[in-house]
Amino acid sequence: MSTGLYTFSNDTLQRLRKFRFSSGKGDSMEALVCSINKDTYEIVPEDDEVTSMEELVDELPDNSPRFVVLSYPIKLSDGRLKVPLVLVYWIPPTCGQEQRMLYAGAVELVREKTGVAKVIKIDDEDDFEDIESQLL
Repeated sequence: MSTGLYTFSNDTLQRLRKFRFSSGKGDSMEALVCSINKDTYEIVPEDDEVTSMEELVDELPDNSPRFVVLSYPIKLSDGRLKVPLVLVYWIPPTCGQEQRMLYAGAVELVREKTGVAKVIKIDDEDDFEDIESQLL
């Protein structure tokens, strides 16, 4: 379900599509962080893709939500490599109510546009250390 409130530019949609198809081929973590422009309600990817969990945690703001499209390779017990693509909904406890509402209204639309099957809500940086258990 989507509303007319939030938008994606064609460039953003192409970048999300490219990330989705290229990220499953690698054997290292990749993440694309997205934010909402509060003036235009456009969902936009931030600068470059992130390639380590430490870098991702450092890049996320302490008092503003973000959407993270995350590709995280996991070696299964039988030796196969699985690369799930998930949407991490970063909602730090210090963000204001207005931002919480802004991002909460866009979660399903972002999930749909990114093509992920699973959304993981994270509100504490320490939860990123245990992300692998939430992916399967």
